Amino acid sequence: MAGKRRGRGGNVQQQQAPQRQRGGPHRALREPAVFAKSTGCESEIPHEKLTIAQARRGTPAHRPVRVYADGIFDLFHSGHARALMQAKNVFPNTFLIVGVCSDELTHKLKGYTVMTEDERYDALRHCRYVDEVVRDAPWSLSAEFLKKHKIDFVAHDDIPYTSAGSEDVYKHIKEAGMFVATERTEGISTSDLITRIVRDYDIYARRNLQRGYTARELNVGFISEKKYRIQEQVDKMKETVRTVEEKSKHFVYRVEEKSQDLIHKWEEKSREFISNFLELFGPDGAWHAIQERSGRMIQALSPYSSPRGSPSSSPTRRRSVSPGSSPASAPPSSLSLPSSPTRSRKAKRKATRSSLKAASAYNVQ
Repeated sequence: MAGKRRGRGGNVQQQQAPQRQRGGPHRALREPAVFAKSTGCESEIPHEKLTIAQARRGTPAHRPVRVYADGIFDLFHSGHARALMQAKNVFPNTFLIVGVCSDELTHKLKGYTVMTEDERYDALRHCRYVDEVVRDAPWSLSAEFLKKHKIDFVAHDDIPYTSAGSEDVYKHIKEAGMFVATERTEGISTSDLITRIVRDYDIYARRNLQRGYTARELNVGFISEKKYRIQEQVDKMKETVRTVEEKSKHFVYRVEEKSQDLIHKWEEKSREFISNFLELFGPDGAWHAIQERSGRMIQALSPYSSPRGSPSSSPTRRRSVSPGSSPASAPPSSLSLPSSPTRSRKAKRKATRSSLKAASAYNVQ
């Protein structure tokens, strides 16, 4: 496609057309489309009338089907590009010519534009589907204009275009069998884009003021400028507050998560401590078993008590007493009861009775 845009006349177009018809290699898009000459198409190849059926079957490589699409193309967007893509691909071998109306004509018949005519011309030149751009295109297509540019067909959406006192400016083209319909892209148009800007005007004005544009460049009064700047500061404060709130929520969430984790660990440690305590000090615990074993060992090591009335049943040994000594002078240790921390009460009572009997026998003697 780029080869046809070099502006070197019909020979270059004829050389590049066979590649497109045969599905040859893609051409590099290095240069924009050319502008149409004021004298129109000057190709030396005879321009014969084509029917839509002939164009759909395909034309010779040296004779591409010349399709014309026109419009304002203000704020060039994807809807425009899709329409031109359909016009470019309506036939196998198509040379797409795009007409762009001037500012003067557009402002008179349709309304004020955002982009200037030169900006709109340049935007179309850099669309990959466009082969040639016609500047200052007419609002209604005359037979002389179609002949001048050797136009075979006109591409546009099928909705009647009411303008300049006509119910449909393409009516005569449709009647001549030269009209091919394209489809509009829903949800995108120049009017939609302008509506968005007008609806959110304050936002865009504040944004451009922040980016360095002056109030005079934006056509904003002194009071409005101050209002926008105050609103900008308020929005910054709100954003700061939202940021702090988000960080606080995150911090609280982390603290709560850690607290729950600590409580869970504390519960696990508490259960483990209680279990260990019961294993050690419970009724069947290790400490009780140790005490029983210690009692048994001490009892085993303590002196054994003889039966009652036995000479050796006295827990104490009697010392020899001299004949002249009195019973009162007997050593107190002979009358004392042996103490054992591990004896039972019954054993102590037996020991007491044995001691009393021994003392009585001593006195009798």
